Amino acid sequence: MGGQPEGGPAAAGGQPCHHAACVGLGSNLGPSLEILRSVGERLQAHPALESLRLSSPYRSAPVGMDSGHWFVNAVALVRTTLTGPVLLRLLQALEADHGRVRLRPGTGYQDRTLDLDLLLFDDLIIDSEQLTLPHPRLHQRRFVLEPLAEITPDWVHPLLGRTMADLRDDLVDVKCNQQVERLSWPR
Repeated sequence: MGGQPEGGPAAAGGQPCHHAACVGLGSNLGPSLEILRSVGERLQAHPALESLRLSSPYRSAPVGMDSGHWFVNAVALVRTTLTGPVLLRLLQALEADHGRVRLRPGTGYQDRTLDLDLLLFDDLIIDSEQLTLPHPRLHQRRFVLEPLAEITPDWVHPLLGRTMADLRDDLVDVKCNQQVERLSWPR
């Protein structure tokens, strides 16, 4: 990459490239609404991120784990000059700032104050040890698809060729038993 900044490649004329990314935000410990709102503000204030649009928050029952703590989830749409791996490291640093300790792979899901997932990054398809795009289970999770369809209904899943709204409607139509309730951000 030569003399290009670490954040991402330069476009013709030396201007940084801007990528569109969707970030999933989740919390099921502590004051989840306030945590997600605070993280949304931190993302918006980051110099390498712009045009943040934050979905409504959604309350949902845990999926794939045994917990009595319901989640609050949202999705942020950002434009960034960062590459996918660099954005992922930023998200993981934000999680660590909120006390997230990642367990070794294969140990299952756990309750957490903050969970940030890179869901989509342009129309990239990546399957590496560090990063998988699109997020491998987003099309199976209503708590992800509801906020995605709210702010990016026409974004096409790069592997499935279906819009976020269509994927959400599929889950609703098959009665997937994933309880999801739209909330409002506190004023």
